[in-house]
Amino acid sequence: MSAPLSSPSAPSAFLRGFTVAWRSVFAYVLFGTFVGIGALGHDFGFSLFWMVMSTVLIWAGPAQVILISALGTGASAIEAAIAVTLSGVRLLPMVIALVPMLRMETTRTRDLLLPAHFTAISMWVESLRLLPSVPRDQRIAFCNGLSVGLVLSAALATAVGFYLASSLPPVYAAALLFLTPLSFTVSVLRNSHLLVDRLAFAFGLVLAPVLATLNIDLDLLWSGAIGGTLAYLLYRLRRAGR
Repeated sequence: MSAPLSSPSAPSAFLRGFTVAWRSVFAYVLFGTFVGIGALGHDFGFSLFWMVMSTVLIWAGPAQVILISALGTGASAIEAAIAVTLSGVRLLPMVIALVPMLRMETTRTRDLLLPAHFTAISMWVESLRLLPSVPRDQRIAFCNGLSVGLVLSAALATAVGFYLASSLPPVYAAALLFLTPLSFTVSVLRNSHLLVDRLAFAFGLVLAPVLATLNIDLDLLWSGAIGGTLAYLLYRLRRAGR
């Protein structure tokens, strides 16, 4: 782990985070993913402004696809809101894991609202990787800069996909939506340094397709819960046996 950098000003930390975002593979993965989402929104008849604002305000590809498909097929706004909310719950553990890395004794709750909103797979993975090299008093500004860079990439891609919708093959648009979970899987594996992390990853990788094949409801949630629990129990047994 590299040593923390000398503490810059908050604007400098924000700019550094923004610059790092464009050097991250996630900026380009998100661009590809949201090209597909922009095309999807166009096909369902939503406006460009609505699509870009939904990208910025929802900031979660799966939840955005749920919202577009629900409203586009005639579901009520309340039904769509409930579906999006349930989809967003999966990000709560990421927020819980990230906030202690940002908080100091003097941190105000309102200072954490933007990082909490911006917490998505891409921002979370990059923050866990990069924050140890950032002074604690500059981490919130750095995270906000990183997040704004990633959101800007997604918003631009949404507009590009919207205008390319008429010429973008449906299979290509669907394949683009697969980029984010694929890159997340690779990034999690790269950042898994402890045995317990690797075991949880391996168990989840095996359990997810099995539960999906068996048509188990909430298969992804159960894969994580069961895989993580098994990995933790094996870790505890291994430590107890020493």
